[in-house]
Amino acid sequence: MLDLTKDIRSLTEFKRNTSEFVENLKQTKHPLVLTVNGKAELVIQDAQSYQELLEAAELLETIKGIKRGIDQMNQGQGKKAEDFFAEMFEKLDKV
Repeated sequence: MLDLTKDIRSLTEFKRNTSEFVENLKQTKHPLVLTVNGKAELVIQDAQSYQELLEAAELLETIKGIKRGIDQMNQGQGKKAEDFFAEMFEKLDKV
């Protein structure tokens, strides 16, 4: 989790102490916000934490898709699986 008191630094400071910052990123797993002229411009983090973030985002999208499907079924907008497969097999027989 981002700690606003520790994890916001200037790009210039990052350039001067890159190896120290990289080591800290690996140890803490906290992202780091880099500023340019006092404005947040970049966020950096270690590769493992980024991969975990991507996986969490993918899981969230999957859950949202499942929820959408359940909501559609509850509203009567879907098809029963047996009807869908019967339709598909019928189309395949025509090919």
